[in-house]
Amino acid sequence: MIHPPRQILPSLLISRCLKSFSLAWVLVASSFTAPATAQPPAPQIQLMGNRFLTLNTVVRVRQIEVTRDTAHGPDESSVHTPAEARAFREAIDQAWPGARITWAFSWLALHDEREGYRDLRELVVGYHQKFGDEITFIPGAYFANMYNSRDQVNRDLRDGLRRVSEIVGDGYRPKSVVAGFLSAANLRYLAEEEGIHVCQGNIWSQYAVDNGDGEGSVAYPYYPSREHFCKPARGKDDFIDCVNLDGWTVDFLCARLPGSKIVAGERWRSRQGVGPIETLLDMGTDRGLKAMLATTATHFDDGFKRNGFAWVTCGWEMGLVEARKIYGYGGRNGMEGLHLWLTETRKRWPDAKLVTQGEFGLLWRGHFKNNDALDYQFVHRGAGIRASEADLEIRWFMNRDFRLALLRNWKEDGKEKIIDFTRYDLPAAEPADPESGGHSRNWSLINRINQKGTRPQDTPVPLTGLTDEERVLVRRHYPELLDSPAAAE
Repeated sequence: MIHPPRQILPSLLISRCLKSFSLAWVLVASSFTAPATAQPPAPQIQLMGNRFLTLNTVVRVRQIEVTRDTAHGPDESSVHTPAEARAFREAIDQAWPGARITWAFSWLALHDEREGYRDLRELVVGYHQKFGDEITFIPGAYFANMYNSRDQVNRDLRDGLRRVSEIVGDGYRPKSVVAGFLSAANLRYLAEEEGIHVCQGNIWSQYAVDNGDGEGSVAYPYYPSREHFCKPARGKDDFIDCVNLDGWTVDFLCARLPGSKIVAGERWRSRQGVGPIETLLDMGTDRGLKAMLATTATHFDDGFKRNGFAWVTCGWEMGLVEARKIYGYGGRNGMEGLHLWLTETRKRWPDAKLVTQGEFGLLWRGHFKNNDALDYQFVHRGAGIRASEADLEIRWFMNRDFRLALLRNWKEDGKEKIIDFTRYDLPAAEPADPESGGHSRNWSLINRINQKGTRPQDTPVPLTGLTDEERVLVRRHYPELLDSPAAAE
């Protein structure tokens, strides 16, 4: 064996020690430092026994992009910049660390090559990598079927989703789509052709608001029928494997209104709930926050006990971060209220999960294989804020066969009356495609009695006002309602 000269042994030992130390340090450091682009692992959770909040935002160029080439309303590019996106996302992260939200890009926002939109897309991709946010597509800015043929909507979904995948890279594919309203045929296309099984495809109770009506659905998730997107599927031949989600949780009492009305100098609005337009931006932070928390509590307190899980959802369009620049809103932008709502929700319900729309929908899909076991029940007493009248109590019952709402004056121990009985066991049909350049507004499912009260037959009736056939249908699900003293009067 040949030994090195004695005088260089110390330097070799030092070198080897340094190398060993460096390697050990790299191994230790790597165990603590994740790659900058790595998503945090999603915790393993289940549907039942949990409270969920989903928060979506829409990135667009024009207020309502009805087709690829046609838009209505103001140009919102000045309030869709990286600055607004950063302010919005940072407010959420500060109030709810670990939250994962859903970003939906319109057609124009996906393709606008101005520097601001390129930077905005890059920023949101960074949020996907950092927080695990979902990035997806919104066709037609909430009203795709009101202005486009079903075939065109399918093409938009195909091309829009491909564009999202290109922008995000690494083989990314959204778990869901934001759509506002989406026809049954397009929901089926998403499931069978695009492999997407979750869609925000109805806006519960919306009627006489904005550019489209879609009244008549169930408020919580369901598998839609091939006949009508508002109707739950009732069998294998009728089944679409795409979980249909509401877009905004609203106050059940306010939802009775068709649109809005002026009462005592104030506007009562049907969409009052957790959305910022009808609460924070309209009423100010203090009163608006109370309305939002009252709606949240209906689901996270009593609703959680009745249904075994609870869900609140909100669409906070990115144009609302600085909407005062375009729409006024009394100089308010609602960001303080957003922070307070999320902070207070975490404080009251510390176990609540703020997850992406796709995550929640797939959790529901994993638990419910069809609509057979659907039985949603809600009881809501008014918050005393505008149309959420303090002396009223509403009870909702929702399943695959019907939805039923009972209203009473609880302070006077009043008798309940039926204000909504929408039957899903009856045939239903959606409108035909709009004519080219036309507008097909009303896609509602309204039959026996409807909560909006727009027809003479919608006059509230007692439980005794049901026909024998209807009583059999209700008894199949809720015999206690018909066996009560009130039902016999």
